[in-house]
This record gives sequence, structure tokens and C-alpha cells, in this order.
Amino acid sequence: MPVSLLEFLSGGLLQFGWGAMLLYLLAATQLTIFAVTLYLHRSQAHRGVDFHPVIAHVFRFWTWLTTSMITREWVAIHRKHHAKCETEDDPHSPRFKGIRTVFWQGVELYREARGMRADIEQYGKGAPDDWIERKVYTPWATFGPTLLLFVSFALFGFKGIAVWAIQMAWIPFWAAGVVNGLGHWWGYRNFETTDTATNLTPWGVWIGGEELHNNHHAFPSSAKFALRKWEFDIGWAVIRGLEMVGLAKVLRVAPSLDVRPNIHVPDTDTMRALLTHRFQAMTDYQRNVLKPALREEAQAAGARLRALLPRRLRKGLVDDGRWLKPDAREQLQAWVAQRPRIRTLVEHRARLSALLEARSQNAGEALQALQAWCREAEATGIRALQDYSMRLKGYSLQSARV
Repeated sequence: MPVSLLEFLSGGLLQFGWGAMLLYLLAATQLTIFAVTLYLHRSQAHRGVDFHPVIAHVFRFWTWLTTSMITREWVAIHRKHHAKCETEDDPHSPRFKGIRTVFWQGVELYREARGMRADIEQYGKGAPDDWIERKVYTPWATFGPTLLLFVSFALFGFKGIAVWAIQMAWIPFWAAGVVNGLGHWWGYRNFETTDTATNLTPWGVWIGGEELHNNHHAFPSSAKFALRKWEFDIGWAVIRGLEMVGLAKVLRVAPSLDVRPNIHVPDTDTMRALLTHRFQAMTDYQRNVLKPALREEAQAAGARLRALLPRRLRKGLVDDGRWLKPDAREQLQAWVAQRPRIRTLVEHRARLSALLEARSQNAGEALQALQAWCREAEATGIRALQDYSMRLKGYSLQSARV
């Protein structure tokens, strides 16, 4: 039976109740999250996965309809974030923009980054540039959400306007605010990366797996964000499902790290594994060398560790106080200088980090430098450092398992 005008205004053509409306909202917003994390992020920005053209276009259309974001611009801004992470040029670093600004005003930061057209051209290479992108999605970007508003009203009446408003706020809040903001401010870290990226939770479900942000910064091109046995990435589950029916092809995942026994001198396999897993190497150093040394230092002084060295300064030891305020950094450096054993460990950590981050050395020079580092580390007589060096020499890459 045709609906009356009053019925149409209150419930639209479908006459859904609030329960059905909630289910629609959850499905629609999750599809938007998948369009962003799977298509824009993992496929277009980092080339970790390719989707069948039909699936790719479904994602592209849904992104246009629900966010008005242009693929090339999103890709460029995200790639710039990785290239300039935690610097003044980072489009949305809480370190420089402030956590409140990034969390609540992420959309404004995105719009500001869109205006830097030279950056869009530099970092947006490889994004779709076909007829529909040039003639529809890019010039008519804002028409997508406008069309969605009319469709929502036609299907659900005035309730559809409320649902549409929530859809419009979904990505700005969860992606621009939570991931870009809290994902560099609060959470746990599997890897001591050179930025402040964190994992918000080990179960990446609500925002498509983007909760595992530290893992992503450690291996940006990996299509899989869950890197520990207890972690779950719903975006990866969707990718695997699509791959099983021939609608997706995984291009890259983080390779597994193996440790070979009885390797007395670092070789090319060691170097290759270290360069791939440099953040894991620095994490192992922090947990297996520096932390035990700090506990021993506290025991020798007859004090608790938190009294011997406040937590914020202990965290600063990971990266020479890079993220500490100047006065705290000076305090940390003075504290280290007074303790020869800790100073030796900090110096070796800094040298290893510089070796792995260097891009100017050729492979032969880098390997020689690593061999020299291992010899000198073992000559210190510090047991934890010696054990770490012996383990390091056995690093190798396992074949990627997806």
C-alpha cells in the first residue's frame, strides 16, 4: 500500500523501525570504514593489496558518496604523513598540532593539507585518473554526500537525516580524530618506531583494523596490520575473504623474523633481516638490554626503579629523549653520563640505530659496520649486550606467510 505523506515524512519509503535503522547505520558506517582502510589506505596509498576492478570501484563510489574525499588527495596526504611523520610538515601530528586540535579538528587539518597542491602532485602519483575520476568524482566531490542526503530522506524520512548526519561525522571523528590523534598519543607499542605511533587496542574491529597503528608504522606496505598472535585485524579478514573468491590479490605482508643458531659473524642475510626488522631490533634492545640494566642499577642503589629514574625519562632512553622537553632531555643526559654502564648501552643503541637508518652506505659498508658493532658490543663485557649481539647475528627472514 502507498504510504501517506505523514508516514513518508516520519519513515520514508521503507518505514524502518529504529532497530532496523540502527542495523543499517552500523552496516553503512562499517562499509565506509572498509572503503577507507582497504581501498584508500592499504591498496591505493601503500600498494599492499589489489582489488578486482568491480570491488575497487564499489569502494571508490562509496567513498565519494559518503565522505566526498578524493582518492588522489587522501593518498597524497597520507603518504606525506609517513614521509614527514612527527615533524612540522606532518599534516596531523599531535606533537606539533596538539592532541586536542588533531582529535577535534582533524577535518580542518585535512582541508588545509588539501590546499597544498604541490604536495598533492608529489605524493599522489598512481592514484586513479580515469574518465569518471576526472569528470565526476573529483569535480563533483561534494555532490556525493548531497545525493546521499536525498536518498536517505527518501528511504527513511526525517530519521534518515539523523542517520546521514552520523554518517558524515563518522570518518572525521574515527579516522581524522581517533586514529590520527590518539593513534600517536596513547596506547601500547609493539615496535620502537622513530615516531610516536601506538596501537589503540589489540583487536582492530570497530575502525577496520586501523586501531593497530603502531604495527602499521613499523611495516607501512603490509596489507596485514595484526602482527602478534593475540591481535586481530578485521580488515585483513575481509581481504582474505575476498582473496579466497578471486576478488583481491595480496601484494605485501610483513615478513616473519627468524633467528638462526651458531652464526658467529653477521652476513648478508643478517643485514637484510635487520633492515626489514630494524624496529623489532630496537625493541629487542630496549626490552632485553636496557630494561634489565636499569633494574640492576636500581637494585645496586637500593631504590625502586621509578624513584631512581621517573617513567617519562625511562621512556626517553629509547630514542635519546627525542620527544622529551629540553629540560627533561638535559636531565636524562646528565643522569646517563653519571652511570658508565648505562652510558655504554645507550651509546651502542644509538650507533646501531644510526647504522640501520643510514641510507648513504652501500651494502658492503653497512655489513662491515654491523660486524664491527657486534665485535665491540661483545668486547664490553656486559652480558646482556653480548647475548643481544649473538642473537642479532642470527637474524634472517622467513618466507612471508599470509
